[in-house]
Amino acid sequence: MVHHSSFVDEEGVKKACGCPLLPLKSHIKGPAPVSDQDRTDIVDEAITFFRANVFFRNFNIQSPADKLLIYLTFYINVALKRLEGCRTLAEGTKAIINLGLEKVSVPGESGFPFPGLFADPQSQKEAELFRKYLKQTREETSGRLLSVAYRPNGTPNKWWLAFAKRKFMNIIAL
Repeated sequence: MVHHSSFVDEEGVKKACGCPLLPLKSHIKGPAPVSDQDRTDIVDEAITFFRANVFFRNFNIQSPADKLLIYLTFYINVALKRLEGCRTLAEGTKAIINLGLEKVSVPGESGFPFPGLFADPQSQKEAELFRKYLKQTREETSGRLLSVAYRPNGTPNKWWLAFAKRKFMNIIAL
């Protein structure tokens, strides 16, 4: 059974491209509201549910937050593929930083992995807001992913990196 996001109540949450801009426990500058450090955020959910959700080819969307969960699950899959050949935490950090520097595509642009999942932006302002939010969530996810993909001594955690070989929703991550 697919694990869905617990963020189903959208009252008062700003949206861009049909995606709720959920709060993040983040120190990274961006458009996401700041969440309490003791509360679970969407990045925590994506990392926690990744190893179960990556096995599914279909994902029944129950709330708009599930769309963000799908996007982050795919991003984690891409990040793990980048980390696959990195034998130390320092190499992994460099690979993740390079991934973070890549251009973030939004719906309606070539390179966006899920056409039709999110609504196309209605304006350039909405597109930039969504791009900045996705960039912030990707950077936050990358930082937290490093802490689970590598052990405290800096060696790879094979129980995480083994999932780099999986295809999420039958999409090949490059």
